[in-house]
Amino acid sequence: MPTNTNASSSSTERLAEVRQRIADAAREAGRAPEDITLIAVSKTFPAQAIAPVLAAGQRHFGENRVQEAREKWPGLKEQYPDTTLHLIGPLQTNKVKHAVRLFDVIHTVDREKLAAELAREMDKRGRQLPIFVQVNTGEEPQKAGVAPTQADAFIRACREDYGLNVVGCMCIPPVDEEPALHFALLRQITERNDLTQLSMGMSHDFETAIAFGATHVRVGSAIFGPRTPPAGG
Repeated sequence: MPTNTNASSSSTERLAEVRQRIADAAREAGRAPEDITLIAVSKTFPAQAIAPVLAAGQRHFGENRVQEAREKWPGLKEQYPDTTLHLIGPLQTNKVKHAVRLFDVIHTVDREKLAAELAREMDKRGRQLPIFVQVNTGEEPQKAGVAPTQADAFIRACREDYGLNVVGCMCIPPVDEEPALHFALLRQITERNDLTQLSMGMSHDFETAIAFGATHVRVGSAIFGPRTPPAGG
């Protein structure tokens, strides 16, 4: 059932609707709604747009870009110190220092150079953040993520060679393919590596993701409304 993202409805109303849809999907799948973490994806939205959603009790948020998060989240976190901030976009190694300082969970670990840099920075700061391994389930060349055939070895390296706290896997299915196939594949990879968390499902497919075991769903436009395209693109 599509969510109303009409400008006449507020972000807090849309948040309540998304929460209800998550609860309904969980019950339909025989799961407890509280076992699913809603990550409100606030990328591109300014602090003043995020504040009402925080005031409504939402505490998990996702950002794609380290620099953007650095500009708007320190002040918001001062007001709401119990907020958990998730990095859900690609992470460059030269941004690791800032990412480890600001974020609480990282969903996009996909190569050994990044794993090594994260391990070094976390040790330096005494912060052992939970991480998700991003799997490129569609093997799309333009997308980040480790190939499904290499996921097991990479997960093992993250744990054994770098001592990272790998809690689960994340994927973004191709836009023109049935997402259920990708969610099923990610679940298989996660289960055979004795991981318990699945970061999958966005505004248009989170109910399907919940049916396939998602523990974290990343929902942006269904809460905040349509994004304004960047100037010139």
